[in-house]
Amino acid sequence: MDILALNCGSSSVKYQLYNWSKKEVIAKGMVERVTIGDSFIIHEVPGRETYREEYECPDHKVAIHLIVKTLTDSKYGVIKEMNEISAVGHRVVHGGEKFTCSVMIDDAVLDAIREVQHLAPLHNPPNIAGIEAAQANLPEVPHIAIFDTAFHQSMPEAAYLYPLPYEWYEKHGVRRYGFHGTSHLYVSKRAAVMLGKEPKDCNIITMHIGNGVSHTAIKGGISVDTSMGLTPLEGAVMGTRCGDIDPAIPLFIQQQENLSAKEVDSILNKKSGVLGITGKYTDRRDVLEGIDNGDERCKLALEIEGYRLKKYIGAYCAALGRLDAVVFTAGVGEMGWKIREAALDNLEHMGIILDKEKNRNTMTRKKESVITTPDSPIKVFVIPTDEELVFTEDVVAILEETYTDHMNFKYSFSSSDFQRK
Repeated sequence: MDILALNCGSSSVKYQLYNWSKKEVIAKGMVERVTIGDSFIIHEVPGRETYREEYECPDHKVAIHLIVKTLTDSKYGVIKEMNEISAVGHRVVHGGEKFTCSVMIDDAVLDAIREVQHLAPLHNPPNIAGIEAAQANLPEVPHIAIFDTAFHQSMPEAAYLYPLPYEWYEKHGVRRYGFHGTSHLYVSKRAAVMLGKEPKDCNIITMHIGNGVSHTAIKGGISVDTSMGLTPLEGAVMGTRCGDIDPAIPLFIQQQENLSAKEVDSILNKKSGVLGITGKYTDRRDVLEGIDNGDERCKLALEIEGYRLKKYIGAYCAALGRLDAVVFTAGVGEMGWKIREAALDNLEHMGIILDKEKNRNTMTRKKESVITTPDSPIKVFVIPTDEELVFTEDVVAILEETYTDHMNFKYSFSSSDFQRK
């Protein structure tokens, strides 16, 4: 059984083909510059050289046709024909309150996704376009939606409601939804294994730090609070997003600079965060290199990000009452030892005793690590995330009619004998 996972952005389509019987990725890649010209595909197969092809993709339908063509190519492909694919899993960023788990896509589900696309105008429209394009290219194959927001639907009202006019929630769905759900699910299950406990017995803070950043407070195995809100703009400092700020600032700047609401929104989402502080960088590797070269604003960016991370650890520790572990994941969380050190420094009074040497030697996306001392009451783990595996297992379980909520469904990676490939 081969499962195709698709992640459609506004100008890109990421894909992965997973062989379920062998439990291994057989191909993955990305089509870039979809809809904007000069598009191309990067196709990777284990044991082969990476393949790149220039191919104009004016829309997502052509992009997915290119993926199909490449996967079945006699020279560069990995399957003979598309009927070898058993199902397609689609990442959908926003499911609103309608979806608490992954679902088989039918007309009603697609309509429901359309109904909440105003909550994620940068993400849901390309997600929908990708679903429709994949259905057109693979009409006989089951299509399944996996939602970023689903994992966080366990939050209590006190955590997800904002202190705003209640009718905004009733009329417009204004509330905290949270994102990166599949990543938080995966690493929290792995952390429970590393603690030698069942997820229901664990209180964990998961910190997904990439270009986008979100943190989640997980109590008894379920999400009870998360840093991203109605949109992915709220929360931590990110590559280009501001995260938490005084809500009066956007209106103040709009008036002072004579900007439109759309222009301010673009600045908060695309020109703030690490980029806003440094004036030139979004990649933390560039920031760290800038620090080594004496760039004071790069140094400030690291200090601000580390300080904000530390505040979230403290806040979520208070919310949870008891804390078993903190988990760092995603590109920066897995590779950025300096950022982890800044976030964890001087937290011994809370029960977090960082082993600085272990932390500095942990820069890998392939291995799970412990970066606290053996006598640290609270453990800190670095766990490479695997959202695509969550996609795949949800899809297979739905096909086999064994799928249920994540606390009752037994994922392969929640087993102590699981080995990451």
